[in-house]
Amino acid sequence: MEGSSGKGYAWAISAGFNAAFAAVAAKFLLPPVIRYGLVVFFNVIMWGCYVNSLKALSSLQATVTNFATNFLTSGLAGFFLFEELLSFKVP
Repeated sequence: MEGSSGKGYAWAISAGFNAAFAAVAAKFLLPPVIRYGLVVFFNVIMWGCYVNSLKALSSLQATVTNFATNFLTSGLAGFFLFEELLSFKVP
């Protein structure tokens, strides 16, 4: 069961990365067909990874791991790729 849990977390992390890649692809200045194609592609891969993570983890573990990876990766991508400011204050 331990190996199955590790694979589940790997799938959930991969799902989070792909969700963040979809968000990043949506912000790049590309022709709309390519941009939307990349968003759909990364979302399809994300859902496949997420479903695989649900086979090894509880829905709570898979969802929290996916969300945390997506949130952190999207924030770091915004900071490094798009020079967005990250504030630690809540508005």
